[in-house]
Amino acid sequence: MSKLVKFTQLAVLTAIVVVMSFTPLGYLKIGPLSIALVIIPVVTGAIVLGPAAGAFLGLVFGVTSFAQCFGMDAFGTTLMGISPFFTFVMCIPTRVLAGFLCGLVFKGISKALDGKKSAGMAFPVAAVSGPVFNTAFFMASLVLLFGKTEFIQNMMTQSGAGNFLAFIVALVGVNGLVEIASCLIVASAVSKALMVANKKMRI
Repeated sequence: MSKLVKFTQLAVLTAIVVVMSFTPLGYLKIGPLSIALVIIPVVTGAIVLGPAAGAFLGLVFGVTSFAQCFGMDAFGTTLMGISPFFTFVMCIPTRVLAGFLCGLVFKGISKALDGKKSAGMAFPVAAVSGPVFNTAFFMASLVLLFGKTEFIQNMMTQSGAGNFLAFIVALVGVNGLVEIASCLIVASAVSKALMVANKKMRI
C-alpha cells in the first residue's frame, strides 16, 4: 500500500471518528456508561492500516472521549470534577493501547495463519479484540484510579455489587456486548472489504 493511500484512508477514518464522537452515532447513552460505537473505525484502521494507525485512531478516540468529560457526558464530567489528571489517563492512554494491540492481534494471527484456510479468522478475532481491550483497560483504570472515591463506592452500593468484579459486570453489561457485536459484524466486514479492494487495485 502506498503512503499516499494509507494516509488518505487514515484521514478518512480519523474524520469518521471525530464526526461519530460528537453525534449520537458515536455514543449511545444507555445507563451510566455510553455504548462507544466510535470504536468501530478505530478497529477498522488497526486491521487495515496496522498497529501504528490503530494507536493513532485510538488517540483521536481518547481525545474526543476526554472532551466529552467537559459537560457532554454526566459520568465523565463527574470524574473530571474528582481528578482531571486521572480522567485524562483513563480516557486517552487506554484507547491508544487498545487500538495498537488490536492491530498487533490482526498482524500476529495473519502471520500465523498465512496460507491456511483459517486465515480469514484474523478479521473477526481482531475485530472482537478491539472493544475487549478498550473495555478492559477503561474499567481497570476506572477501578484503580477512582475505585475508592465516594462516587464509585455509591455506584457500587446502588448496583448491589459486593466487589469490584461484580461492579464491572453490572456497569458494563449490555454495553460491552453491543460494542463487541458491532465490531464483530461491521468492523470485520468493512476491514476485509477494504483490504480486498486495496489488493485488487494494487494500492
